[in-house]
Amino acid sequence: MNQVHPIEMATGYPRGVGVMPASGGDGENVITIQRIVRAVRRRLGLMLAVFALTFAFVAIYTFQLQAVYTATSRVIINSRDQKIVDIGAVISGMPANAAIVDTEAEILRSRSLIEKVVTRLDLVNNPEFNPAKAKPSDWANAMTGIKAFIKGLLPFGKGDAAAVVQEDPAVAKRTELDGVISQVRSAIVVNRLGSTFIIEISASSHDPRIAALLSNTLAEVYLDNQLDTKFKATRRAQDWLDARVGELRNELRDAESKVEAHRAATGLLRSGGDTLAEQTIRETNAQLTAAQSEYATKAARLRNLNAQMRAGAGIDSIAEAQSSQTISNLRAAQSALTARKSDVVRRYDIKHPEYQKVIAEEQDNERQINAELRRIASSLDQEVMIARERVNSLQGSLNQSKGELAQNNRAGVEQAALERDAMATRTLFEEFNNRFKETNELDGITEADAVVDSYAPVPGAPSFPNTNLNLALGLLLGLALAGLVGLVLELMDNYMSTPEEVEHVAGVPYIGQIPLLPTTGSFNKTKVSPAEYLVDKPHSGFAESFRHLRASIMFADIDKAAKTVAVVSSLPAEGKTSMTYCLGRMAAMSGTRTIVIDGDIRLRQLTETSGAPAEAGLLEYLFGEARLEDVVQVDERTGLHILPLSDRKHTPRDVFASRAFDSLLKLLQATYDLVIIDTGPILLMAETRVVTSKVDQVVVATRWRKTHRNTLRDTMKILRDFHANVAGVVLTFVDLRKRAHHAYAAASYSAYAKYYQET
Repeated sequence: MNQVHPIEMATGYPRGVGVMPASGGDGENVITIQRIVRAVRRRLGLMLAVFALTFAFVAIYTFQLQAVYTATSRVIINSRDQKIVDIGAVISGMPANAAIVDTEAEILRSRSLIEKVVTRLDLVNNPEFNPAKAKPSDWANAMTGIKAFIKGLLPFGKGDAAAVVQEDPAVAKRTELDGVISQVRSAIVVNRLGSTFIIEISASSHDPRIAALLSNTLAEVYLDNQLDTKFKATRRAQDWLDARVGELRNELRDAESKVEAHRAATGLLRSGGDTLAEQTIRETNAQLTAAQSEYATKAARLRNLNAQMRAGAGIDSIAEAQSSQTISNLRAAQSALTARKSDVVRRYDIKHPEYQKVIAEEQDNERQINAELRRIASSLDQEVMIARERVNSLQGSLNQSKGELAQNNRAGVEQAALERDAMATRTLFEEFNNRFKETNELDGITEADAVVDSYAPVPGAPSFPNTNLNLALGLLLGLALAGLVGLVLELMDNYMSTPEEVEHVAGVPYIGQIPLLPTTGSFNKTKVSPAEYLVDKPHSGFAESFRHLRASIMFADIDKAAKTVAVVSSLPAEGKTSMTYCLGRMAAMSGTRTIVIDGDIRLRQLTETSGAPAEAGLLEYLFGEARLEDVVQVDERTGLHILPLSDRKHTPRDVFASRAFDSLLKLLQATYDLVIIDTGPILLMAETRVVTSKVDQVVVATRWRKTHRNTLRDTMKILRDFHANVAGVVLTFVDLRKRAHHAYAAASYSAYAKYYQET
């Protein structure tokens, strides 16, 4: 296994001081306001687009919705009993409980009531509730024609088109009505208002007048349905009672005839309907009953009074005391004394003479009350004795009359049975006759069990859609989605952007940046050649970046000047070749004898970029097929020497590990001040890794906002494994206009603009 060694950074400091610690960029993980602002600025365009699209979608969706108006009426369930006549169970009012109110709310939602509303308002012909009546749009007609055309082309479609099902008109009409009822029912909402007896009827429609008409009509239909139900029940009761009263009238006539016939046969004398013996016994018995009742009442009063007095009950609990005017006066005096005592206690003290006087008066008043109670008890005792004597006297008279009645009763047993039958029949007849009359009177006084509390007015504003709310929700949703998109993109952002990120990920110094060149032309934008732009604009910021890069490489190690430099990149298209060629040109323009070598034996990009003829090149020299002076080309504009690659079909894999290449490097170091090697992508080509171990310094080209962090980490691990001396990392294709959105202390584009002025 290869041993891993830390990379020594060739910097302007003494060797060993420039080694970057692994945790040098921990501050990148700290979320600050500045980082949030930069993140927002980076994603501002996309976030604005997401916000605008979301808000526009919500707004367009809201404004294209058809307005719906809602009208609400209120019905109060009458819980009060307002029956004028008592008709028993024939027709009863609605009991006042929550279950009944909920039941009535369900009745309001019933299809039977909705059907009456549909019929009354002729909603079958309303296109809003019956789509069959709506006039099809041009788009619908076009789609119907297209469907019919396609269906006619299909084999199974022709048979279906030819088959016409004959439907019963009555069934079709009923089906259409059921569909309208369902539509109207879905447009009506019935709710109980809290725990009250008020039911709200809300109807929705695209026409505000239809909405109010639906709500009010349903309330009226509900009341009419209640009255109609009661009227039908009343008529059924009247018919049944009329027939029953006629039957009872005939039965009563037969029973009374039997009673009179038996009385005439037995000779029972009657006065006012009773025999004389019966009248005497009845009168004596009535008197005896009254006397016994009076005796029992007075005896009970006496026992109760004595028991309460013995138990020391208060004056308020003794009934006899409540009916005594004297005791009432004494109690009134006692109340006045109590109030007076409270006043004395409040004004003086319980030891005050006035207080003692009040106490004495209270005691005297109490003695008078007790004396009055004893007098009442004595009087009540005399009354009990008199009542007992009267009861005994009446009992004797009654016993004598009963003997006389016994003889009459033996003859009147059958008479009494007949009279009971007649009386029962009469009672039943009178009851049914009264119910029949009450039911007839009900036709004029029947009322519904509910009243309309308020009719629904025509709504002036739609209830749906709530434009302001929808726009506010669209605004919030747009902001949320924009923020979410920005957050997701930031979390997924794994590209190299700032010097701090470079040094933290790579563990080597950041030694410069290559700005993105401007395009030419207003309409047909063309790319500018970096090498030509460098020569044409020697005072531009682009040229200045290569001067800075050249200085950083040359003084990467103050103990040893870098003469051989390899420019590497992790992957293709990271600007490595253009940077190599421009760096060589800048060094040559600065008076340094410089040669650039095309070491990318696969693509030969440096050779193609420089435009040097390549009949023979690096490989031919290494194979001994050509001399060095024959393969080295000279850039006419800058004097830069170029060692190209010829288009060779077969290339040995170990060309850079050969002794010939080592000898070439020694020869070039003796001849030139700076040797720059353009290599292939280090993650894809093993030859590049060999080259990096043989040069003085390695420069890593990393494309700004294109190279992944993990890619750069893998590159640095390979360089570390091959013990390469890394001068640092260069960010290429840096957009100076957007760089401030990523860098911590990056200058604005205006600060760099002066370097882009043409001179």
